[in-house]
Amino acid sequence: MTSPTADNAYARAGVDIEAADRAVDLMKEWVEKARRPEMLGGLGGFAGLFDASALTSYKRPLLATSTDGVGTKVAVAQLVDKHDTIGFDLVGMVVDDLVVCGAEPLFMTDYIATGKVVPERIAAIVKGIAEACVVAGCALVGGETAEHPGLLAPDEYDVAGATTGVVEADDLLGASRVRAGDVVIAMAASGLHSNGYSLARHVFFTQAGWTVDRHVDDFGRTLGEELLEPTRLYTKPCLAIARETETHAMAHVTGGGLANNLARVMPPELKATLDRGTWTPAPVFDVVRRVGQVDQPDLEATLNCGVGMVALVAPDAVDAAVARLADSGIESWVAGEVDVDPEQKGTVELVGQHPGW
Repeated sequence: MTSPTADNAYARAGVDIEAADRAVDLMKEWVEKARRPEMLGGLGGFAGLFDASALTSYKRPLLATSTDGVGTKVAVAQLVDKHDTIGFDLVGMVVDDLVVCGAEPLFMTDYIATGKVVPERIAAIVKGIAEACVVAGCALVGGETAEHPGLLAPDEYDVAGATTGVVEADDLLGASRVRAGDVVIAMAASGLHSNGYSLARHVFFTQAGWTVDRHVDDFGRTLGEELLEPTRLYTKPCLAIARETETHAMAHVTGGGLANNLARVMPPELKATLDRGTWTPAPVFDVVRRVGQVDQPDLEATLNCGVGMVALVAPDAVDAAVARLADSGIESWVAGEVDVDPEQKGTVELVGQHPGW
């Protein structure tokens, strides 16, 4: 057992163990909500436990794993002093990377590093993570909070997470399934999601000199509210169309933009062509473009520009997939198609222009 003297010495060095304990007590309620039947135990163990016996029903289960953070969006959360939505961004970044291969997310863990543990703030972050896990259908089996005085300022923090899922080998989605004639279904983003915030922050805070409490007419709300719009979770709707329709591949549109991420699931002999005229990006993308005088190629290589996920489906599966997504509250539309191109193999091209741009 650690002696009181050691406790005091650690506190003098900037680490408050009692605050960390209070944070754990505050977050228990939310972690408990993000359980699956396979989850064993609760908070306090050295490792999260998940009963894998359900995998025996698979013929050849493939485990999928993903890890990520939310980038500099945390800086906006800290400016606004609102911390209960950033968890949706974290879960979205890791869980929906699994979905593109058809994997069902089973569980995730999180890691929060901060300059000073403020129990209420840590609990708010975990609340958002847990609520997002419920939406995505995965368990939050554990996590870690670390106090890093001297490395991070007292009000600074960063978050990261990792998730594990499973897919039947015969149901694995990807480039090997994509065929000429496949249709590209685009799914609407809720906003910037969690990528390109270094660009957005530079445009709004450095170039324009705006503050997070500035009301922006194009947004119909403050800049801070717009920038903290949580990442949309596509997990369950995408798993549904993968199971119920002839879906061949998916791409999660994160860092690098729409074309670059879709190219990751394109076979080398084919090309996808998408028509920008099929959708109008949310105002935030146009405002970044105009206020920052950002060229469209740079914008599209950094931001999702209104499309958070795409699915490549067989032509006769389009109507069923779009209807299924609509039933789940996901707006989607036909944005393009896949075809053979002997000169531009394995590429993605955006053509046309967004209405009003």
